[in-house]
Amino acid sequence: MLIRRLTPSDAAAFQSLRLAGLRASPSAFGSSYEEECDTALSVIEARLAADSGRNMFGTFDGEQLVGIVGVGRETALKVQHKGYVRAMYVAETHRGLGLGRQLMEHALAFAATLDGVQRMTISVTAGNAEAVGLYESLGFIEFGREPDSMIVDGRFYDEIMMSRALAVKPPGGTD
Repeated sequence: MLIRRLTPSDAAAFQSLRLAGLRASPSAFGSSYEEECDTALSVIEARLAADSGRNMFGTFDGEQLVGIVGVGRETALKVQHKGYVRAMYVAETHRGLGLGRQLMEHALAFAATLDGVQRMTISVTAGNAEAVGLYESLGFIEFGREPDSMIVDGRFYDEIMMSRALAVKPPGGTD
């Protein structure tokens, strides 16, 4: 398995996996299949461009994209020390192989290269014990819960907010 940064040439594979995830696990994402199914490939290509400010990584099994994770950082001056993980998903066919852990480790390692990022956040749907367990095993702790954060098929879901420190030096710091 190979993990690498996604580029505009990966747009079709990304869209296919993303839409599959939105269909298979609708309560795992704040977005919906209906909202994203008509997104033009040119829009996705622009989002995956190196200068887009977005950092999306994928796991490949041969040529097939089977996992994705997004990593970013807050931009406002007072919160630039925080990074975040978004859009984490591994295809159902490739679960149980440790790919989620590998993607998360890659995401955290990348975040550590972002100057001044000292804390990472992630959110997860309450009841997704597998994801919560993975994030906890990587050092994330729950710091909040939003009740009834979203409604999927008439059912309410809470969102768990999690955070962990990143072992990096402060901006301008020394070793």
